[in-house]
Amino acid sequence: MEGMKKSHLCIVGNTARALVRFGYTDHPRVRSAFAWLVKNQDKHGGWSCFGSGRNLDSWEGMSAFAAYPRQKWTKGMKNAVELAAEFYLERELHKQGSYYKPWYRFHYPIHYYYDLLVGLDFMTALGYSDDSRLQHAISFLKKKRRRDGRWNLDAVHPDVAGGMAAWYEKNPKRRPTPFTLEKTREPSKMITLKALQVLSRLRN
Repeated sequence: MEGMKKSHLCIVGNTARALVRFGYTDHPRVRSAFAWLVKNQDKHGGWSCFGSGRNLDSWEGMSAFAAYPRQKWTKGMKNAVELAAEFYLERELHKQGSYYKPWYRFHYPIHYYYDLLVGLDFMTALGYSDDSRLQHAISFLKKKRRRDGRWNLDAVHPDVAGGMAAWYEKNPKRRPTPFTLEKTREPSKMITLKALQVLSRLRN
């Protein structure tokens, strides 16, 4: 991927993460994908699918590094993750523009969309569990826990608001077909599993 003139940050991040989990960590093209992510990181610390470099939605690069074995990180990878982590921590995983409701709803499958559980997953997996700037998101996660110890599936993607929601209303035939494995607004095995994984990484 290093030799490509153009690629897509979200696609590269998603593909690299999936290939690592499928056991292709040491494949030359997988290593090349991670080198490409380092090279194409925005100066502000994020990776943006849409070119701004300031979008919390563009989380795929961080999630790819969270899956990549730490002992195989290069110095460039370490520096890229540290810079990107600060990007997310400064915003406490949610501070970007006006209140965006979909970020506060938990989804599965997540596709390429972002929500607070997505952010907590990669940030805690990367070792930032004890940073005080995660407390807002962690408190929110705990408050959403049901009395029976589980979490609900809040919504199914595409769950959007603002300009994108208005665009879909005007172009209903272009709206993606929702795909779900569980019922919304009911206890979710997948959301509960991910939430418990996040909580297990906390030191207290």
